Amino acid sequence: MTLRWILPAVAAAVLAAPAAACPFCTPTGTTLSGEVAQADFILFGTLTNANRDPNDPTAFNKGTTDLTIETVIKPHDMVKGKKTVTIPRYVPPDGRNDKYLVFFNVYDGKLDPYRGEAVSADSKLPDYLKGAIEVRQKDIVTRLRYFFEYLEDPDLVVSTDAYSEFGYAEYKEVREVAPKLPAATLLKWLKDPNTRGSRLGLYGLLVGHAGKPEDAKAVRALLDDKDRSYTSGLDGVLAGYALLDPKAGWEYVTGLIAKPDQDFPVKYAALKTVRFFWEFRPDVVSNAQVLAALKTLMDDHDIADMPIEDARKWKVWDLTPTVLGYAAKEDHIKTPIVARAILKFAIAASWADPKNAAAAAYVEEARKKDPNRVDFLERLLKDEAAPPPPAGPDKKSGPTPKPGG
Repeated sequence: MTLRWILPAVAAAVLAAPAAACPFCTPTGTTLSGEVAQADFILFGTLTNANRDPNDPTAFNKGTTDLTIETVIKPHDMVKGKKTVTIPRYVPPDGRNDKYLVFFNVYDGKLDPYRGEAVSADSKLPDYLKGAIEVRQKDIVTRLRYFFEYLEDPDLVVSTDAYSEFGYAEYKEVREVAPKLPAATLLKWLKDPNTRGSRLGLYGLLVGHAGKPEDAKAVRALLDDKDRSYTSGLDGVLAGYALLDPKAGWEYVTGLIAKPDQDFPVKYAALKTVRFFWEFRPDVVSNAQVLAALKTLMDDHDIADMPIEDARKWKVWDLTPTVLGYAAKEDHIKTPIVARAILKFAIAASWADPKNAAAAAYVEEARKKDPNRVDFLERLLKDEAAPPPPAGPDKKSGPTPKPGG
C-alpha cells in the first residue's frame, strides 16, 4: 500500500510533470530520483508514537509522529547522527505498514515532510532509490538499463517510478538503450495477459529495437489474437512490429486505417504510429508513405481533424487541395471540430505561402461569413507560434502552508 501526504501548496509542484518524451508512454508525477534534487534530505524508517494536536484533535493531520531512522537515503546536517526525528504531522498507523520513505525540506530551521511512501516489509523501494541516486549522473544507457530491471517489480511504487524514468527519456535515449535489452523478456511481458495495458506501448517499442526480424511473427501473433484487448499500448506494439518488419508492419497499420468501420481507439492508435514514423523514423517508413496514410485518415470524418492538424503542424502545404476538398464533403464540414481544423490549416498555409491562392481565398470566404471566428483562430495560431516566456529563477517559495492557509 502507498500512503502519501502532500499538502495543497506543493501538490502541483510534486504531481506536475513535463510532457512525455517517449512516444508511447504515459508517465505521471515526478520520478523519485528526480525528486531527490528537490528534497533537502530523505529518510527511511519506522513511524511510531503518532499523536494528534491536543489543541485541535479533530484536524486531519495536525500533531506529531516519530520516525525511527533505519537508512539515510539522502543526508543533511540537520539529522546527522540522529536516530529519531519528530515529524510535525499526525500519521496514524494503517495496520499494514509501519515502514516509510519520507522526503523532507527545511524552511527556517523547521522540518517540512512533504511526501511519504508507505513501504511493505519486503519492498525494494529503499534499495531501489539508493541505486537510482547512484546512477543519476551516469550515461543514459546505464541509467535506463538500471530502471529496466524494475519495470515489472511487484512493488507498484517501484515499478511505476521505473516506468516513468523511461517515459520521460527522449526517444533517441530509448532507442540507444533498447538494443542492449533482452528481447525475450520484452516478448514475455507483451504476451503476459497480466501485464498492465499502460506498459504495452513502451514494451512494443522496445522490442522493435531489441528484437530480430524473426521476432516480428511473435508480435504479429499478439496483434492477431482475438482474445487480447488493447485498452492502451496498441500504438507502440504497431510501431514495434513495423520496426521489426517494415513492409508487413506498415501494411498492417494501413490495413487498420483503411477499414471504414474500425473502432475509433484503433484508428487513433494507428494515427499515433503514423506520427511516430514521420517525426522519428522516416528511414523506416518514408514521408510519402506516412502522408498517404494521413490522407486515408483524413477521409474518415470521425478522426479527420487530427490528421489535418498534423499536416498543419508538419507544414505540409502541398496538401492544401486535399484538405480544402473536405470542405465540400458534408460529413466533414458539418462536424465543427473538422471544419475548424480545415480553416486553421488554410490560415496557416496562406501565411506560409502568399502565393497559395486557394488557401487565401478559403480564408477570405470564411471571414465574410464569420469574421470573429477567423480573427479568433488567427490569434490562436499566433499564440501557438509565439515562443514561451523565459523561465524565472528557481526559488523555493517558503514553508508549506496548512490546508486552508
